[in-house]
Amino acid sequence: MSASASPGASPEGLERVFAHIAANQDSFIARVMDYVRHPSISAHNIGIREVAAMLVDMLRGLGFEAEAMPTANHPMVLARWEKKPGAPTVLLYGHYDVQPPDPLDLWVSPPFEPTIRDGRIWARGIGDNKGQHFAQILALESHLKVHGDLPCNVIFLLEGEEEIGSPHIAAFVEQHRDRLKADLVVTADGPLHESGTPTVTFGVRGVASFELRAKGAKRDLHSGNFGGVSPNPIWTLVHLLGTMKNASGEITIEGFHDRIVPPSDLARAAAAALPMDKTTVMADLALQRLDAPAGRPVADRLMFHPTLTINGLHGGYGGPGSKTVLPCEAFAKCDIRLVEAMTPADVFEKVAAHVRKHAPEVEFVPLNGMLPSTTPMDSPFAEPIRQAIVDAQGVEPLLYPSAGGSLPDYVFTKILGTHAFVVPYANADEANHAPNENLKLECFINGIRTGAALLSRLGRLR
Repeated sequence: MSASASPGASPEGLERVFAHIAANQDSFIARVMDYVRHPSISAHNIGIREVAAMLVDMLRGLGFEAEAMPTANHPMVLARWEKKPGAPTVLLYGHYDVQPPDPLDLWVSPPFEPTIRDGRIWARGIGDNKGQHFAQILALESHLKVHGDLPCNVIFLLEGEEEIGSPHIAAFVEQHRDRLKADLVVTADGPLHESGTPTVTFGVRGVASFELRAKGAKRDLHSGNFGGVSPNPIWTLVHLLGTMKNASGEITIEGFHDRIVPPSDLARAAAAALPMDKTTVMADLALQRLDAPAGRPVADRLMFHPTLTINGLHGGYGGPGSKTVLPCEAFAKCDIRLVEAMTPADVFEKVAAHVRKHAPEVEFVPLNGMLPSTTPMDSPFAEPIRQAIVDAQGVEPLLYPSAGGSLPDYVFTKILGTHAFVVPYANADEANHAPNENLKLECFINGIRTGAALLSRLGRLR
């Protein structure tokens, strides 16, 4: 699919869709509140199949071919509307599962009783991700109500396991790649920039999580009677971790950097243009310094470099006062953020070899992993997405070469070979994964408008 412009939907046609959205915004708000009223907690298997069935009915009602398709655990909702020969096909990805609402006592209003306060809807899942993909559904509906069809072809994929790490999405995409063939993928998830400026993200870092486990004596010991005799597992881990990253901030695992593909000049320029000021970040986080190395720009740290993080170091006594104990075991939990073209499998192999060399008595336990994903900054679909945001919100978006965190975008870029973008609709303080999750009403309506404009812009391409 080339991205050359063709007449397609007119600006007047889009204005009619915008008018429809404005006339129906109260109804749209009521409907999204009804949607998030239904729990769909993947970690507890609560309401998952019921909400999947709701989505299938909803999308079938719009004229989509829709079904809930099984995986080894929770179903995927797959819907297709492909009635525009020659027009692009966009795959819209989201997830209908939500985080558990705990701790309940910190919610101002019950998590599954949506409430409007201060110009926001407060409910679990309203920002992450139900409100955002529901905005996409309403954008589709608005085009269909006004014009009777859509400007381009659409595939909708809604996952039921994103909040538990998307363990089956890769196998699903591999198995059904023919039914998921699209020209581009757009995910509406995550927050806007803290200023409220919309963003377009072209990639994500991957992740590889693992544990290190050390054992000493068969039981905890008296530190006076046995200190200097029995090895201390905590010191074993401290020394091992010290061989993996030095005080200059360099990750010193042998072969660790071998696969890294440096960012393009376009990606570096886009990162340099982002409003990520070192002084502001330090003030916001009450930091006295940034992590080593000192001279690296903030955006580069989050997008172009891998990290090694000690998530927790556990062992021995941590209660009040002192206990002169020499612990018999200790463990560390760690994660590594991956950049293109690192893989969890290769990183696990390198870490395991490093542990065997420097502390062979320590057990290395690989946990979960996710590949990084990269879409070129000069993708032919980047400009239509940018224009759609300007059409809908009147604001130029910030262009992020990569997010610092991880999403399963690799299934689209690496399995399907498709360009993938993240275009969030939620406010920066949405409190996703926390009590009092919320979505500004303005952001929700802007999301519907942006989704509608995206369809129109893509419909002009051939």
